[in-house]
Amino acid sequence: MRKIIHVDMDCFFAAVEMRDNPALRNVPIAIGGSSDRRGVISTANYPARKFGVRSAMPTSHAMKLCPHLVLVRGNMRKYVEASERVFEIFHEYSSLVQPVSIDEAYLDVTDSDLFFNSATWIAEDIRKKIFERTGLTASAGISTNKLLAKLASDFNKPNGKFTVPPDQIENFITRIPVERIPGIGKVTAKRLHEMGLKTCLDLQQYSASDMINLFGKFGETLYEFCRGKDEREIETEYERKSLGTEETYIKDISDLEEMKAHIKKMFAEVKESLADYDDRVIKNLHVKIKYYDFKQTTIERKLPFEEENFVMLLEERWLQDPRPIRLLGVGVKFEEEKTSEAPAFQLPLLTEAMA
Repeated sequence: MRKIIHVDMDCFFAAVEMRDNPALRNVPIAIGGSSDRRGVISTANYPARKFGVRSAMPTSHAMKLCPHLVLVRGNMRKYVEASERVFEIFHEYSSLVQPVSIDEAYLDVTDSDLFFNSATWIAEDIRKKIFERTGLTASAGISTNKLLAKLASDFNKPNGKFTVPPDQIENFITRIPVERIPGIGKVTAKRLHEMGLKTCLDLQQYSASDMINLFGKFGETLYEFCRGKDEREIETEYERKSLGTEETYIKDISDLEEMKAHIKKMFAEVKESLADYDDRVIKNLHVKIKYYDFKQTTIERKLPFEEENFVMLLEERWLQDPRPIRLLGVGVKFEEEKTSEAPAFQLPLLTEAMA
């Protein structure tokens, strides 16, 4: 039976800032762009979360929820340095480490000789070492597969751990709300709630064929997940699937020529970044548009990587709905034909939250 640990750093970006500036430790803070520049919250510490401040929330809305919120401009270089130190620790305990993001990873310690092969003790030592070397706290979930470890890591946050042993899996999974199952978004969760399905126990009344009829291919996965079953392996190989950048504007843009100028600028940025991926084959180009009312649309086509093609995609899509826009993005998708060693994390060229 496998032994999987899921480690998730506690409010990572905010925690780094609180570590480096003690004056921020006991006040609500959030990382993100300013409200007058249409910023978006990247993360918030726990005092801020008590007011409802969440990641991906417009900064202007976060300030309404928490008027005394301290907004901190993000420093990605500092976060990367902290993440590298954390992932160095992970690799001291296992060669099977799967990065999920800059602050989160799975470890397979099934064959570890450490701590008499106790995954719980290993997880505790990892958390201890992270704090000693970085001054940051982490939460951990321990169980027999990735799904259960991921769910367990949320149970004693922040700065805690939770183990789901084999004989407690059924009792644990039946109480899990459906919206916490990976892959279930707001739309699917709402649909399930309307059907009277609120927990994994509720979902277990359906057969595999029922699930497939209701949810298509995802129904197969859902049938397994609601029973605590997950056969996914730890993936130590990484293949980048896309590359792109985007910009959020202080004022809405209504002029097509101005939009084209921004598209050309972003094309140059992506072209420069592609120099690091000259062995990859581009599959599709895409352009993203977010309107003033936050509604967004994306157009994607199989076209040569040329500036005029991005401009053409912008023009085609925007003319179908010519309203003021607040954000533009461009990017490429790669053919799935090459894998490489997984880095400690993978960062986008630009995050809207930091823009």
